[in-house]
Amino acid sequence: MATIVDARGKACPQPVIETKNAIREQGTPVITMVDNDIARQNVEKMARQMGLAAESSQIDGGWRILIQPVSSDVLSAVMNDMGDALTNVLPDLEPAPCCPAVPAAPAGPTVVVLSSSCMGTGDDTLGAALMKGFVYALTQLDAAPDTVLLYNGGAKLSCAGADTVDDLKVLERNGAEILTCGTCLNHYGLTDKLAVGQVTNMYAIAETLAGAGKVIRP
Repeated sequence: MATIVDARGKACPQPVIETKNAIREQGTPVITMVDNDIARQNVEKMARQMGLAAESSQIDGGWRILIQPVSSDVLSAVMNDMGDALTNVLPDLEPAPCCPAVPAAPAGPTVVVLSSSCMGTGDDTLGAALMKGFVYALTQLDAAPDTVLLYNGGAKLSCAGADTVDDLKVLERNGAEILTCGTCLNHYGLTDKLAVGQVTNMYAIAETLAGAGKVIRP
């Protein structure tokens, strides 16, 4: 029996994340219902990246997406096509010169920097919605970031009343250190409104960024 994911009315990236979680927890087949074409495309792309087949059909008010393993007939046809393509291409290939070793990715913690309460520029209402979606998406990653730094307008995201506080608390429970600039809190009159994590200073922020292996800035 298929697992049903009703993601109609839910903002990005929830349809993708809820579908992915259903596949991981319940297996396939999974049927996801969404109410817009962009969500349909995103869910289909995620399924294919997981090596699954995704078939969509229109329903009243949206789309129904059936996700299941690729059939053996389709897989066999793909493999045959790949084999024919390689047979045609390989004889014309010359041995590749020896390439230098690719340097390993820099070791060190992953740091997420939130320097604004909005994601991107153009429309602040949209930017706020995108930032909320981004912080929620961080909670769904296989591994939480080591540190989340919040400064300037981003300091508002960790204060009482912000719709990102609950997700930041989830990140904290998952092992992330949530650090908000004290100067920024003072500037915005939010010193007593911090709802998650700890207050930090500019030296600690500089030190954290200098020692990071990866810095993510939405």
